[in-house]
Amino acid sequence: MASLSEKATADTPPNGNNSTPNMSNVERGYAGEGRDSDVELQRLRSRSPAPSELSGTADHDDESLPHHQQHSRARDFYNDALSREKLFWDRLRGKGKRHVGWVESGKNALFSSWVNVFVVAIPIAWVAHFLPGTFSHEATFALCFLAIVPLEAMFDWGGEQMSIYLGQTLGDLLVITLNNAVEAALAIILLIHCELRLLQSTIVGVIILHLLLIPGTAFLAGGARVWEQTLHPHNTQLNHSLLTIGVLSLLLPTAFFAALDRGPVAFNAEGEASFENSPLVNDFTRGEMLKMSRGFAFILGVVYIGSRIYLANPPGDDNALEVLPDVPAAIKQAEEELKEDEPEMNPLACALLLGVTVALTAVTAEFLVESIEFVREQSGIQEEWFGLILLPIVSFSADGMVALVFFVQSTIMHILGKKILIPSILARARAIDLSIQFTLWWMPFLVVLGWMIGSPMILLFDFFELAILLGACFLVNYITADSKTNWVEGLILVSFYAMIATSAWFYVGQPELEVMLTCPGTVAAAILSEAAGAGGEGGGEGAVEAVLGHH
Repeated sequence: MASLSEKATADTPPNGNNSTPNMSNVERGYAGEGRDSDVELQRLRSRSPAPSELSGTADHDDESLPHHQQHSRARDFYNDALSREKLFWDRLRGKGKRHVGWVESGKNALFSSWVNVFVVAIPIAWVAHFLPGTFSHEATFALCFLAIVPLEAMFDWGGEQMSIYLGQTLGDLLVITLNNAVEAALAIILLIHCELRLLQSTIVGVIILHLLLIPGTAFLAGGARVWEQTLHPHNTQLNHSLLTIGVLSLLLPTAFFAALDRGPVAFNAEGEASFENSPLVNDFTRGEMLKMSRGFAFILGVVYIGSRIYLANPPGDDNALEVLPDVPAAIKQAEEELKEDEPEMNPLACALLLGVTVALTAVTAEFLVESIEFVREQSGIQEEWFGLILLPIVSFSADGMVALVFFVQSTIMHILGKKILIPSILARARAIDLSIQFTLWWMPFLVVLGWMIGSPMILLFDFFELAILLGACFLVNYITADSKTNWVEGLILVSFYAMIATSAWFYVGQPELEVMLTCPGTVAAAILSEAAGAGGEGGGEGAVEAVLGHH
Protein backbone atom coordinates (compact mmCIF):
# COMPACT_ATOMS: atom_id res chain seq x y z
CA MET A 1 0.00 0.00 0.00
CA ALA A 2 1.42 3.29 -1.06
CA SER A 3 0.55 5.01 2.20
CA LEU A 4 1.84 2.41 4.60
CA SER A 5 4.32 3.75 7.14
CA GLU A 6 8.00 3.19 7.49
CA LYS A 7 9.18 1.22 10.47
CA ALA A 8 12.71 1.13 11.72
CA THR A 9 15.47 -1.46 11.54
CA ALA A 10 16.99 -1.56 15.01
CA ASP A 11 16.49 -4.42 17.46
CA THR A 12 16.23 -2.27 20.58
CA PRO A 13 13.39 0.11 21.37
CA PRO A 14 14.01 3.69 22.42
CA ASN A 15 14.08 3.97 26.17
CA GLY A 16 12.87 7.53 26.21
CA ASN A 17 15.67 8.63 28.57
CA ASN A 18 17.39 11.86 27.78
CA SER A 19 21.13 11.42 27.69
CA THR A 20 23.56 14.30 27.22
CA PRO A 21 22.72 15.78 23.83
CA ASN A 22 25.00 14.90 20.94
CA MET A 23 24.91 17.21 17.95
CA SER A 24 25.37 14.37 15.45
CA ASN A 25 22.19 12.78 16.69
CA VAL A 26 19.94 15.76 17.13
CA GLU A 27 20.20 17.78 13.96
CA ARG A 28 16.67 19.06 13.48
CA GLY A 29 14.89 21.85 11.65
CA TYR A 30 15.06 22.21 7.90
CA ALA A 31 17.28 20.99 5.13
CA GLY A 32 20.32 23.04 4.25
CA GLU A 33 23.10 24.56 6.30
CA GLY A 34 23.04 27.99 7.86
CA ARG A 35 19.28 28.24 8.28
CA ASP A 36 18.08 30.16 11.28
CA SER A 37 15.87 27.34 12.53
CA ASP A 38 18.74 24.81 12.57
CA VAL A 39 21.03 27.22 14.36
CA GLU A 40 18.35 28.00 16.92
CA LEU A 41 17.55 24.36 17.68
CA GLN A 42 21.23 23.41 17.81
CA ARG A 43 21.69 26.18 20.35
CA LEU A 44 18.89 24.71 22.43
CA ARG A 45 20.30 21.22 22.22
CA SER A 46 23.84 22.24 23.01
CA ARG A 47 23.09 24.59 25.89
CA SER A 48 24.96 23.87 29.10
CA PRO A 49 23.03 21.69 31.54
CA ALA A 50 21.81 23.21 34.74
CA PRO A 51 23.86 22.43 37.85
CA SER A 52 21.16 20.06 39.11
CA GLU A 53 21.47 18.03 35.89
CA LEU A 54 25.21 17.53 36.47
CA SER A 55 24.98 16.65 40.11
CA GLY A 56 24.15 12.98 39.43
CA THR A 57 21.84 12.78 42.41
CA ALA A 58 18.45 11.11 42.25
CA ASP A 59 16.62 14.03 43.85
CA HIS A 60 16.53 17.38 42.08
CA ASP A 61 14.57 19.54 44.44
CA ASP A 62 14.27 23.03 42.98
CA GLU A 63 13.52 24.40 46.42
CA SER A 64 17.01 23.41 47.62
CA LEU A 65 18.65 25.48 44.85
CA PRO A 66 19.62 29.12 45.32
CA HIS A 67 16.99 31.64 44.31
CA HIS A 68 18.87 32.88 41.25
CA GLN A 69 19.35 29.32 39.95
CA GLN A 70 15.62 28.63 40.21
CA HIS A 71 14.90 31.73 38.14
CA SER A 72 17.59 30.71 35.62
CA ARG A 73 16.08 27.26 35.11
CA ALA A 74 12.56 28.69 34.75
CA ARG A 75 13.84 31.24 32.22
CA ASP A 76 15.64 28.55 30.20
CA PHE A 77 12.52 26.37 30.16
CA TYR A 78 10.35 29.29 29.03
CA ASN A 79 12.79 30.28 26.28
CA ASP A 80 13.02 26.68 25.07
CA ALA A 81 9.24 26.42 24.87
CA LEU A 82 8.99 29.66 22.89
CA SER A 83 11.77 28.60 20.51
CA ARG A 84 10.17 25.21 19.90
CA GLU A 85 6.81 26.81 19.22
CA LYS A 86 8.45 29.20 16.77
CA LEU A 87 10.19 26.32 15.00
CA PHE A 88 6.91 24.42 14.69
CA TRP A 89 5.03 27.37 13.18
CA ASP A 90 7.95 28.21 10.88
CA ARG A 91 7.93 24.67 9.56
CA LEU A 92 4.14 24.64 9.19
CA ARG A 93 4.28 27.85 7.18
CA GLY A 94 6.96 26.33 4.95
CA LYS A 95 9.81 28.59 5.99
CA GLY A 96 12.99 27.49 4.24
CA LYS A 97 11.03 25.58 1.61
CA ARG A 98 10.42 26.47 -2.00
CA HIS A 99 7.25 28.53 -2.38
CA VAL A 100 4.58 26.72 -4.39
CA GLY A 101 1.92 28.87 -6.03
CA TRP A 102 -1.77 28.12 -6.14
CA VAL A 103 -1.82 27.25 -9.84
CA GLU A 104 1.16 24.92 -9.47
CA SER A 105 -0.40 23.37 -6.36
CA GLY A 106 -3.63 22.61 -8.21
CA LYS A 107 -1.77 21.16 -11.17
CA ASN A 108 0.38 18.92 -8.97
CA ALA A 109 -2.69 17.68 -7.09
CA LEU A 110 -4.53 16.90 -10.32
CA PHE A 111 -1.62 14.91 -11.74
CA SER A 112 -0.51 13.33 -8.46
CA SER A 113 -1.80 9.88 -9.44
CA TRP A 114 -3.17 8.20 -12.54
CA VAL A 115 -6.25 7.07 -10.57
CA ASN A 116 -7.39 10.70 -10.60
CA VAL A 117 -8.88 9.98 -14.04
CA PHE A 118 -11.79 8.47 -12.12
CA VAL A 119 -12.66 11.90 -10.72
CA VAL A 120 -15.11 12.19 -13.63
CA ALA A 121 -17.20 9.51 -11.87
CA ILE A 122 -18.01 11.96 -9.03
CA PRO A 123 -20.42 14.26 -10.95
CA ILE A 124 -21.89 11.27 -12.80
CA ALA A 125 -22.56 9.50 -9.49
CA TRP A 126 -24.27 12.63 -8.14
CA VAL A 127 -26.45 12.85 -11.26
CA ALA A 128 -27.35 9.16 -10.86
CA HIS A 129 -28.46 9.83 -7.30
CA PHE A 130 -30.52 12.97 -7.93
CA LEU A 131 -32.07 11.58 -11.15
CA PRO A 132 -33.02 8.00 -10.16
CA GLY A 133 -34.56 7.19 -13.51
CA THR A 134 -31.32 7.93 -15.35
CA PHE A 135 -29.32 5.02 -13.88
CA SER A 136 -30.25 1.79 -12.12
CA HIS A 137 -29.52 1.32 -8.42
CA GLU A 138 -26.66 -1.05 -9.30
CA ALA A 139 -25.14 1.56 -11.61
CA THR A 140 -25.50 4.26 -8.93
CA PHE A 141 -23.75 2.05 -6.39
CA ALA A 142 -20.93 1.24 -8.84
CA LEU A 143 -20.46 4.91 -9.76
CA CYS A 144 -20.32 5.98 -6.10
CA PHE A 145 -17.88 3.17 -5.41
CA LEU A 146 -15.68 4.29 -8.30
CA ALA A 147 -15.95 7.97 -7.32
CA ILE A 148 -14.45 7.27 -3.91
CA VAL A 149 -11.29 5.81 -5.49
CA PRO A 150 -9.67 9.15 -6.49
CA LEU A 151 -10.84 10.73 -3.22
CA GLU A 152 -9.03 8.03 -1.25
CA ALA A 153 -5.90 8.57 -3.36
CA MET A 154 -6.13 12.32 -2.71
CA PHE A 155 -6.20 11.69 1.04
CA ASP A 156 -2.96 9.74 0.72
CA TRP A 157 -1.20 12.34 -1.40
CA GLY A 158 -2.45 15.33 0.59
CA GLY A 159 -1.48 13.68 3.86
CA GLU A 160 2.04 13.02 2.63
CA GLN A 161 2.35 16.63 1.52
CA MET A 162 1.23 17.91 4.93
CA SER A 163 3.79 15.60 6.58
CA ILE A 164 6.52 17.75 5.03
CA TYR A 165 5.16 20.73 6.95
CA LEU A 166 4.21 18.90 10.16
CA GLY A 167 7.15 16.52 10.62
CA GLN A 168 7.12 12.78 10.99
CA THR A 169 5.22 12.37 14.27
CA LEU A 170 2.25 14.64 13.55
CA GLY A 171 2.44 13.80 9.86
CA ASP A 172 2.02 10.08 10.53
CA LEU A 173 -0.98 10.74 12.76
CA LEU A 174 -2.57 12.94 10.08
CA VAL A 175 -1.96 10.38 7.32
CA ILE A 176 -3.42 7.59 9.46
CA THR A 177 -6.51 9.68 10.21
CA LEU A 178 -6.98 10.62 6.55
CA ASN A 179 -6.57 7.01 5.48
CA ASN A 180 -9.44 6.15 7.83
CA ALA A 181 -11.58 9.02 6.57
CA VAL A 182 -13.48 7.01 3.95
CA GLU A 183 -14.28 4.17 6.35
CA ALA A 184 -15.20 6.63 9.11
CA ALA A 185 -17.55 8.50 6.76
CA LEU A 186 -19.22 5.26 5.70
CA ALA A 187 -19.57 4.17 9.33
CA ILE A 188 -21.10 7.47 10.46
CA ILE A 189 -23.62 7.45 7.62
CA LEU A 190 -24.57 3.83 8.36
CA LEU A 191 -25.11 4.84 11.99
CA ILE A 192 -27.30 7.79 11.02
CA HIS A 193 -29.34 5.49 8.75
CA CYS A 194 -29.74 3.00 11.64
CA GLU A 195 -28.00 0.22 9.69
CA LEU A 196 -26.42 -1.08 12.90
CA ARG A 197 -26.03 -4.68 11.81
CA LEU A 198 -24.27 -3.65 8.63
CA LEU A 199 -22.25 -1.09 10.60
CA GLN A 200 -20.85 -3.73 12.95
CA SER A 201 -19.90 -5.98 10.04
CA THR A 202 -18.21 -3.04 8.33
CA ILE A 203 -16.23 -2.18 11.48
CA VAL A 204 -14.92 -5.74 11.68
CA GLY A 205 -14.26 -5.73 7.94
CA VAL A 206 -12.23 -2.52 8.12
CA ILE A 207 -10.14 -3.86 10.99
CA ILE A 208 -9.31 -7.20 9.35
CA LEU A 209 -8.65 -5.46 6.02
CA HIS A 210 -6.00 -3.29 7.68
CA LEU A 211 -4.66 -6.17 9.75
CA LEU A 212 -4.49 -8.85 7.09
CA LEU A 213 -4.96 -7.86 3.45
CA ILE A 214 -3.14 -4.53 3.27
CA PRO A 215 -0.02 -5.38 5.35
CA GLY A 216 -0.04 -8.87 3.87
CA THR A 217 0.05 -7.42 0.38
CA ALA A 218 2.79 -4.98 1.40
CA PHE A 219 4.92 -7.74 2.99
CA LEU A 220 4.30 -10.00 0.00
CA ALA A 221 5.27 -7.38 -2.58
CA GLY A 222 8.03 -5.71 -0.56
CA GLY A 223 9.69 -8.94 0.53
CA ALA A 224 9.62 -10.67 -2.83
CA ARG A 225 13.17 -9.61 -3.73
CA VAL A 226 14.82 -9.28 -0.31
CA TRP A 227 15.47 -11.88 2.36
CA GLU A 228 13.49 -10.11 5.08
CA GLN A 229 12.17 -6.71 6.06
CA THR A 230 12.24 -5.18 9.51
CA LEU A 231 9.74 -3.36 11.69
CA HIS A 232 10.34 -0.82 14.43
CA PRO A 233 10.46 -3.14 17.49
CA HIS A 234 9.32 -0.49 19.97
CA ASN A 235 6.25 0.56 17.96
CA THR A 236 5.52 -3.09 17.14
CA GLN A 237 5.41 -4.04 20.82
CA LEU A 238 3.14 -1.11 21.64
CA ASN A 239 0.88 -1.96 18.71
CA HIS A 240 0.49 -5.50 20.04
CA SER A 241 -0.80 -4.18 23.34
CA LEU A 242 -3.12 -1.57 21.80
CA LEU A 243 -4.54 -4.01 19.29
CA THR A 244 -5.14 -6.62 21.98
CA ILE A 245 -7.03 -4.30 24.33
CA GLY A 246 -9.17 -3.12 21.41
CA VAL A 247 -10.22 -6.67 20.55
CA LEU A 248 -10.72 -7.58 24.22
CA SER A 249 -13.12 -4.65 24.58
CA LEU A 250 -15.39 -6.54 22.17
CA LEU A 251 -14.77 -9.89 23.80
CA LEU A 252 -16.07 -8.80 27.24
CA PRO A 253 -19.61 -7.72 26.21
CA THR A 254 -19.96 -10.71 23.90
CA ALA A 255 -18.78 -13.15 26.57
CA PHE A 256 -21.08 -11.45 29.09
CA PHE A 257 -24.05 -11.94 26.77
CA ALA A 258 -23.10 -15.54 26.01
CA ALA A 259 -22.89 -16.38 29.73
CA LEU A 260 -26.45 -15.24 30.51
CA ASP A 261 -29.36 -17.68 30.69
CA ARG A 262 -31.18 -17.82 27.35
CA GLY A 263 -33.97 -20.10 28.52
CA PRO A 264 -35.58 -22.57 26.10
CA VAL A 265 -35.10 -21.75 22.43
CA ALA A 266 -38.32 -21.83 20.39
CA PHE A 267 -38.67 -22.04 16.61
CA ASN A 268 -41.48 -20.84 14.37
CA ALA A 269 -43.09 -22.68 11.47
CA GLU A 270 -40.31 -21.62 9.11
CA GLY A 271 -37.66 -23.11 11.40
CA GLU A 272 -36.35 -19.72 12.50
CA ALA A 273 -35.50 -18.94 16.12
CA SER A 274 -38.30 -17.16 17.99
CA PHE A 275 -37.58 -14.83 20.93
CA GLU A 276 -41.15 -14.42 22.21
CA ASN A 277 -40.40 -15.95 25.61
CA SER A 278 -36.66 -15.26 25.76
CA PRO A 279 -35.46 -13.97 29.15
CA LEU A 280 -32.35 -12.57 27.46
CA VAL A 281 -33.29 -10.86 24.19
CA ASN A 282 -35.17 -7.83 25.47
CA ASP A 283 -34.86 -4.10 26.00
CA PHE A 284 -33.55 -4.49 29.53
CA THR A 285 -30.55 -6.53 28.37
CA ARG A 286 -29.89 -4.09 25.54
CA GLY A 287 -30.01 -1.22 28.01
CA GLU A 288 -27.39 -2.90 30.16
CA MET A 289 -25.23 -3.50 27.08
CA LEU A 290 -25.55 0.15 26.12
CA LYS A 291 -24.32 1.26 29.55
CA MET A 292 -21.38 -1.14 29.33
CA SER A 293 -20.52 -0.09 25.77
CA ARG A 294 -20.58 3.62 26.56
CA GLY A 295 -18.30 3.11 29.54
CA PHE A 296 -15.90 1.09 27.38
CA ALA A 297 -15.98 3.82 24.73
CA PHE A 298 -14.60 6.44 27.10
CA ILE A 299 -11.95 4.04 28.43
CA LEU A 300 -10.76 3.14 24.92
CA GLY A 301 -10.62 6.83 24.00
CA VAL A 302 -8.39 7.55 26.99
CA VAL A 303 -6.11 4.64 26.01
CA TYR A 304 -5.75 5.88 22.44
CA ILE A 305 -5.12 9.50 23.42
CA GLY A 306 -2.58 8.33 26.00
CA SER A 307 -0.75 6.24 23.41
CA ARG A 308 -0.54 9.22 21.01
CA ILE A 309 0.80 11.44 23.79
CA TYR A 310 3.39 8.80 24.67
CA LEU A 311 4.58 8.51 21.07
CA ALA A 312 4.58 12.27 20.46
CA ASN A 313 6.11 13.24 23.80
CA PRO A 314 7.92 10.24 25.36
CA PRO A 315 9.42 10.48 28.86
CA GLY A 316 12.49 12.65 29.13
CA ASP A 317 13.39 16.29 28.57
CA ASP A 318 13.05 17.99 25.17
CA ASN A 319 11.44 14.95 23.53
CA ALA A 320 8.18 16.46 22.29
CA LEU A 321 7.75 15.86 18.54
CA GLU A 322 11.42 14.94 18.33
CA VAL A 323 13.23 11.92 16.95
CA LEU A 324 15.16 10.56 19.90
CA PRO A 325 18.95 10.11 19.55
CA ASP A 326 18.83 6.36 20.22
CA VAL A 327 16.05 5.39 17.81
CA PRO A 328 16.87 3.20 14.79
CA ALA A 329 18.69 4.90 11.96
CA ALA A 330 15.76 4.52 9.55
CA ILE A 331 13.56 6.75 11.72
CA LYS A 332 16.18 9.51 11.60
CA GLN A 333 16.57 9.03 7.88
CA ALA A 334 12.82 9.32 7.32
CA GLU A 335 12.73 12.60 9.23
CA GLU A 336 15.75 13.92 7.33
CA GLU A 337 14.04 13.06 4.05
CA LEU A 338 10.98 15.01 5.16
CA LYS A 339 13.18 18.02 5.92
CA GLU A 340 14.93 17.78 2.57
CA ASP A 341 11.87 17.04 0.42
CA GLU A 342 10.43 19.99 -1.42
CA PRO A 343 6.63 20.22 -1.25
CA GLU A 344 4.45 20.11 -4.33
CA MET A 345 1.72 22.14 -2.70
CA ASN A 346 1.65 25.09 -0.32
CA PRO A 347 0.25 24.35 3.16
CA LEU A 348 -2.89 26.48 2.85
CA ALA A 349 -3.81 24.95 -0.51
CA CYS A 350 -3.16 21.49 0.91
CA ALA A 351 -5.43 22.10 3.89
CA LEU A 352 -8.14 23.44 1.57
CA LEU A 353 -7.76 20.42 -0.72
CA LEU A 354 -8.16 18.00 2.19
CA GLY A 355 -11.23 19.89 3.46
CA VAL A 356 -12.91 19.74 0.05
CA THR A 357 -11.99 16.05 -0.28
CA VAL A 358 -13.57 15.29 3.10
CA ALA A 359 -16.79 17.04 2.04
CA LEU A 360 -16.95 15.22 -1.31
CA THR A 361 -16.25 11.90 0.40
CA ALA A 362 -19.01 12.41 2.97
CA VAL A 363 -21.63 13.24 0.32
CA THR A 364 -20.58 10.44 -2.04
CA ALA A 365 -20.53 7.94 0.82
CA GLU A 366 -24.06 9.06 1.73
CA PHE A 367 -25.24 8.27 -1.81
CA LEU A 368 -23.40 4.93 -1.67
CA VAL A 369 -25.15 3.90 1.55
CA GLU A 370 -28.58 4.90 0.23
CA SER A 371 -28.13 2.59 -2.77
CA ILE A 372 -26.91 -0.35 -0.66
CA GLU A 373 -30.33 -1.76 0.24
CA PHE A 374 -31.47 -2.06 -3.36
CA VAL A 375 -28.20 -3.65 -4.48
CA ARG A 376 -28.20 -6.08 -1.56
CA GLU A 377 -31.75 -7.24 -2.25
CA GLN A 378 -31.30 -7.64 -5.99
CA SER A 379 -27.85 -9.25 -5.86
CA GLY A 380 -28.68 -11.80 -3.17
CA ILE A 381 -25.39 -11.12 -1.35
CA GLN A 382 -25.47 -11.94 2.35
CA GLU A 383 -25.40 -8.87 4.57
CA GLU A 384 -22.44 -10.31 6.46
CA TRP A 385 -20.29 -10.55 3.33
CA PHE A 386 -21.47 -7.15 2.18
CA GLY A 387 -20.22 -5.50 5.36
CA LEU A 388 -17.17 -7.66 6.07
CA ILE A 389 -15.67 -7.67 2.59
CA LEU A 390 -17.31 -5.43 -0.02
CA LEU A 391 -17.68 -2.08 1.77
CA PRO A 392 -14.20 -2.11 3.39
CA ILE A 393 -12.64 -2.79 0.00
CA VAL A 394 -13.63 0.77 -0.95
CA SER A 395 -10.75 2.05 1.17
CA PHE A 396 -8.30 -0.34 -0.47
CA SER A 397 -9.44 0.20 -4.04
CA ALA A 398 -7.15 3.13 -4.85
CA ASP A 399 -4.00 1.63 -3.37
CA GLY A 400 -4.95 -1.80 -4.70
CA MET A 401 -5.23 -0.50 -8.23
CA VAL A 402 -1.87 1.29 -7.98
CA ALA A 403 -0.23 -1.82 -6.50
CA LEU A 404 -1.71 -4.03 -9.22
CA VAL A 405 -0.40 -1.77 -12.00
CA PHE A 406 3.04 -1.62 -10.35
CA PHE A 407 3.10 -5.41 -10.03
CA VAL A 408 2.22 -5.89 -13.70
CA GLN A 409 4.82 -3.30 -14.71
CA SER A 410 7.52 -4.99 -12.60
CA THR A 411 6.63 -8.39 -14.05
CA ILE A 412 6.90 -7.09 -17.62
CA MET A 413 10.23 -5.40 -16.86
CA HIS A 414 11.53 -8.61 -15.31
CA ILE A 415 10.52 -10.62 -18.41
CA LEU A 416 12.17 -8.07 -20.67
CA GLY A 417 15.35 -8.20 -18.56
CA LYS A 418 15.19 -4.56 -17.55
CA LYS A 419 16.23 -3.15 -14.20
CA ILE A 420 13.65 -3.52 -11.44
CA LEU A 421 13.44 -1.31 -8.39
CA ILE A 422 14.67 -3.35 -5.42
CA PRO A 423 12.40 -2.75 -2.43
CA SER A 424 13.73 -1.39 0.81
CA ILE A 425 14.62 -3.68 3.68
CA LEU A 426 12.34 -1.42 5.70
CA ALA A 427 8.87 -2.93 6.05
CA ARG A 428 5.90 -0.61 5.54
CA ALA A 429 3.11 -1.44 7.98
CA ARG A 430 1.09 1.69 8.68
CA ALA A 431 -2.09 -0.30 8.00
CA ILE A 432 -1.79 -1.90 11.43
CA ASP A 433 -1.85 1.62 12.90
CA LEU A 434 -5.04 2.22 10.92
CA SER A 435 -6.68 -0.77 12.59
CA ILE A 436 -5.61 0.46 16.00
CA GLN A 437 -7.04 3.93 15.41
CA PHE A 438 -10.30 2.52 14.08
CA THR A 439 -10.63 0.16 17.06
CA LEU A 440 -9.61 2.55 19.83
CA TRP A 441 -10.92 5.84 18.46
CA TRP A 442 -13.50 5.59 15.69
CA MET A 443 -15.41 2.64 17.14
CA PRO A 444 -15.82 4.34 20.56
CA PHE A 445 -16.71 7.56 18.73
CA LEU A 446 -19.52 5.73 16.93
CA VAL A 447 -20.86 4.43 20.25
CA VAL A 448 -20.92 7.95 21.74
CA LEU A 449 -22.37 9.46 18.55
CA GLY A 450 -25.10 6.82 18.55
CA TRP A 451 -25.85 7.77 22.15
CA MET A 452 -26.26 11.41 21.10
CA ILE A 453 -28.54 10.76 18.10
CA GLY A 454 -30.55 7.90 19.65
CA SER A 455 -29.07 4.97 17.72
CA PRO A 456 -28.39 2.04 20.11
CA MET A 457 -24.87 1.18 18.95
CA ILE A 458 -23.52 -1.49 21.31
CA LEU A 459 -20.23 -3.38 21.49
CA LEU A 460 -22.05 -6.71 21.46
CA PHE A 461 -20.74 -8.25 18.24
CA ASP A 462 -21.56 -11.39 16.33
CA PHE A 463 -19.79 -14.50 17.66
CA PHE A 464 -18.40 -15.26 14.19
CA GLU A 465 -17.08 -11.71 13.79
CA LEU A 466 -15.47 -11.83 17.22
CA ALA A 467 -13.74 -15.11 16.33
CA ILE A 468 -12.41 -13.49 13.15
CA LEU A 469 -11.00 -10.54 15.11
CA LEU A 470 -9.35 -12.75 17.71
CA GLY A 471 -7.78 -14.91 15.01
CA ALA A 472 -6.53 -11.90 13.04
CA CYS A 473 -5.10 -10.28 16.19
CA PHE A 474 -3.33 -13.49 17.18
CA LEU A 475 -1.88 -14.05 13.72
CA VAL A 476 -0.64 -10.47 13.27
CA ASN A 477 0.90 -10.34 16.74
CA TYR A 478 2.62 -13.68 16.16
CA ILE A 479 4.00 -12.74 12.73
CA THR A 480 5.31 -9.34 13.85
CA ALA A 481 6.59 -10.52 17.26
CA ASP A 482 10.22 -10.68 16.06
CA SER A 483 9.90 -7.29 14.27
CA LYS A 484 10.82 -8.96 10.97
CA THR A 485 8.70 -9.98 8.01
CA ASN A 486 9.14 -11.77 4.70
CA TRP A 487 7.02 -12.56 1.68
CA VAL A 488 5.87 -15.91 3.05
CA GLU A 489 4.38 -14.25 6.13
CA GLY A 490 2.68 -11.77 3.83
CA LEU A 491 1.23 -14.70 1.92
CA ILE A 492 -0.05 -16.17 5.19
CA LEU A 493 -1.89 -12.94 6.07
CA VAL A 494 -3.48 -12.69 2.62
CA SER A 495 -4.46 -16.38 2.73
CA PHE A 496 -6.22 -16.00 6.07
CA TYR A 497 -8.14 -13.02 4.70
CA ALA A 498 -9.20 -15.16 1.71
CA MET A 499 -10.43 -17.84 4.14
CA ILE A 500 -12.51 -15.25 6.00
CA ALA A 501 -14.00 -13.94 2.74
CA THR A 502 -14.91 -17.48 1.68
CA SER A 503 -16.59 -18.42 4.96
CA ALA A 504 -18.41 -15.06 5.23
CA TRP A 505 -20.02 -15.65 1.84
CA PHE A 506 -22.14 -18.43 3.37
CA TYR A 507 -22.76 -16.86 6.80
CA VAL A 508 -26.23 -15.44 7.44
CA GLY A 509 -25.54 -13.78 10.80
CA GLN A 510 -26.57 -14.35 14.41
CA PRO A 511 -30.38 -14.07 14.82
CA GLU A 512 -30.25 -12.80 18.41
CA LEU A 513 -27.97 -9.92 17.48
CA GLU A 514 -30.23 -8.83 14.64
CA VAL A 515 -33.07 -8.34 17.14
CA MET A 516 -30.82 -6.66 19.73
CA LEU A 517 -29.66 -4.14 17.10
CA THR A 518 -33.18 -3.12 16.12
CA CYS A 519 -33.12 0.51 15.02
CA PRO A 520 -35.25 2.54 15.07
CA GLY A 521 -37.60 1.10 17.66
CA THR A 522 -37.39 -1.21 20.63
CA VAL A 523 -36.53 -4.87 20.95
CA ALA A 524 -40.08 -5.51 22.17
CA ALA A 525 -41.52 -3.97 19.01
CA ALA A 526 -39.19 -6.04 16.85
CA ILE A 527 -40.23 -9.27 18.59
CA LEU A 528 -43.89 -8.26 18.32
CA SER A 529 -43.52 -7.62 14.61
CA GLU A 530 -41.75 -10.94 14.10
CA ALA A 531 -44.32 -12.86 16.11
CA ALA A 532 -47.23 -11.13 14.34
CA GLY A 533 -45.80 -12.09 11.00
CA ALA A 534 -45.35 -15.70 12.05
CA GLY A 535 -48.39 -16.44 14.21
CA GLY A 536 -50.95 -13.63 13.88
CA GLU A 537 -52.33 -11.39 16.57
CA GLY A 538 -52.32 -14.00 19.31
CA GLY A 539 -48.65 -14.69 18.87
CA GLY A 540 -47.93 -10.96 18.90
CA GLU A 541 -49.71 -10.41 22.21
CA GLY A 542 -47.84 -13.32 23.76
CA ALA A 543 -44.58 -11.84 22.59
CA VAL A 544 -45.32 -8.51 24.22
CA GLU A 545 -46.23 -10.16 27.51
CA ALA A 546 -43.12 -12.32 27.43
CA VAL A 547 -40.86 -9.34 26.85
CA LEU A 548 -42.50 -6.87 29.21
CA GLY A 549 -42.62 -9.44 31.96
CA HIS A 550 -38.89 -8.90 32.55
CA HIS A 551 -39.15 -5.16 33.33
